[in-house]
Amino acid sequence: MTAYDFEVPHHLEAHEPAELRGDGRDDVRLLVTRRQDDSIVHAHFRDFPRFLRAGDLVVLNVTATLPAAVNNVHFSTPLPGGLVVVEPRGGDPARVIALPGDVTVTLLAPYRDSQRLWIAHVQGVTDLRAYLARYGRPITYSYVERSFPLDAYQTVFADAPGSAEMPSAGRAFTRAMLVCLRRRGVRLAKLVLHAGVASLEAHERPYEEYYEVPVRTADEVRRAKERGGRVIAVG
Repeated sequence: MTAYDFEVPHHLEAHEPAELRGDGRDDVRLLVTRRQDDSIVHAHFRDFPRFLRAGDLVVLNVTATLPAAVNNVHFSTPLPGGLVVVEPRGGDPARVIALPGDVTVTLLAPYRDSQRLWIAHVQGVTDLRAYLARYGRPITYSYVERSFPLDAYQTVFADAPGSAEMPSAGRAFTRAMLVCLRRRGVRLAKLVLHAGVASLEAHERPYEEYYEVPVRTADEVRRAKERGGRVIAVG
């Protein structure tokens, strides 16, 4: 048991995107903790701008989600030498897994002593992203009761493909909210963090994921702190 263990009642799980329930992306719930007195505010994400003030900086992760599931293999993080971290799904994995398009995935060794993830060599693919675009689908889990298009797994500011799973903390943003933040004097900056398939629920330690922090973003963070603004990072 760790601090990350908790039970989510089945009726509170997100079985489909908010839009399919007739809500907006920003109608999801928002929990705010006030540092000054440790009070807790229950709100909706559409209320997010009212918790910010001019001079604050919101840093957005502009990674885009890949259709990283092909049959019973989830593709995660690329490694040097043409290798990739994968998660075989569905029982004890075979050492060689056949995929559509005359592609084979050879499991070489467990990744970082994981019981789930493997270092693998993919044969028959020269461009993995193009292959996933043709044969892949978004990674989903048992609480998602049906399939949804890849667009449902993208944030409105996604423009750098590379995540195996959606950086879901950013999904609730809308284009209208970004405009609202700018009008309130809140500055926006971008970085890239390509999410893999690490699992806190499986009590795994985090593993390496590709990231980029532009010089402009680093400068924006420095300037925000110098003027007394807050820096809000979006996962």
